[in-house]
Amino acid sequence: MSDHQQPESEEAGDDYDSPFRDRAPLPTDEALMILAEAEIEVLGRMPYSSNATFLVDLKLEEDYPAQAIYKPERGEQPLWDFPGSLFMREIAAYVLSEQLGWGHVPPTIEVDGPAGIGSLQLFVPANFEEHYFTLLDDDRFHPAFREICAFDFVANNTDRKAGHILLAEADDELWCIDNSLCFHQEFKLRTVVWDFAGEQLPPHVSEGLEKFLDDGLSPQLAELLTPFERDATLTRARALLQNGEFPADPTGRRYPWPMV
Repeated sequence: MSDHQQPESEEAGDDYDSPFRDRAPLPTDEALMILAEAEIEVLGRMPYSSNATFLVDLKLEEDYPAQAIYKPERGEQPLWDFPGSLFMREIAAYVLSEQLGWGHVPPTIEVDGPAGIGSLQLFVPANFEEHYFTLLDDDRFHPAFREICAFDFVANNTDRKAGHILLAEADDELWCIDNSLCFHQEFKLRTVVWDFAGEQLPPHVSEGLEKFLDDGLSPQLAELLTPFERDATLTRARALLQNGEFPADPTGRRYPWPMV
């Protein structure tokens, strides 16, 4: 839409069955290329989203190689305690996840789409009946949960609900979505991932933090954040590494609502 009108679409309901559900995840480079070059065709609005959030097909020539989630800036609801342009924080969360080497945020870029500037994130076909609480008893997911716990602390995630952790249907990998409420300069952590509190950081988490601190913020990540947010991100990473264990919440209040 050249005039950037809000796209008219049906709601993409809970029973939506992605045609890509059984396909192995795209390599990151290929996913980023498709996100950047494909034509965006809106399929429907995602349910239960306070901001405008659309499921879209990505078309290259005659092929539809992938789907994505499109969040236009103009569809964001203003928040009294968070700056605008939340879509940029979605992108920053992806960049940080890649810098840490854990890769739990789907590839995400900035686009000028049907409703204007916003974020475009590769859609992950998932079993939406599964989430953090249903998967917690399965020890094979604990290494990834520990990485997500550390990631959310560094990113200062203010809204890590259980349902924002997806189990991909194709390969049982865990992915973190809905990362727009991150990177505030004030400490605002709210998450459901408190089950590892007080444990020593495992080597794969410590090594990711060490590399991130040695390298510093990438130019892309630094550009997406304000100077105060940059300093706060590095401070949180340094504090977590120096403390050597996962954070605890002695107040019992640092949970999002609803939790799922």
